[in-house]
Amino acid sequence: MPKPAPYDFVLDHLPKRIVVKAQFGMHYVYLDKKLVLMLRKTDKPDGLNGIFVATLKKHHQSLQQEIPALSPFALDTGEDYDSHWRFLKESHDDFETAAIGLCELISRGDPRIGKLTKGGALL
Repeated sequence: MPKPAPYDFVLDHLPKRIVVKAQFGMHYVYLDKKLVLMLRKTDKPDGLNGIFVATLKKHHQSLQQEIPALSPFALDTGEDYDSHWRFLKESHDDFETAAIGLCELISRGDPRIGKLTKGGALL
């Protein structure tokens, strides 16, 4: 049986039609067949516990202005990983406020968040 999704307060702030799938130690959150978030909380001391936001690089700056707690994420090497994803670190002082802000954007259908994936297409 899969573990319950971490940061379950996030799910309370999203539309009821979301689909959550547990895979690869994370919980993938889909809305209207688009992957919007990945929720991750493990015992690994890698600094990657938090919420990953599915977006595109061209939206990073505008999302950062609205949700300043968003950042790139660093791999085990300590270097930022150049990716379309943005990261909300669990240890950030504004974690809950920022997470709820992301949920509000998603709930309003903000086109900067979410991407179609093979997994989402099958939902």
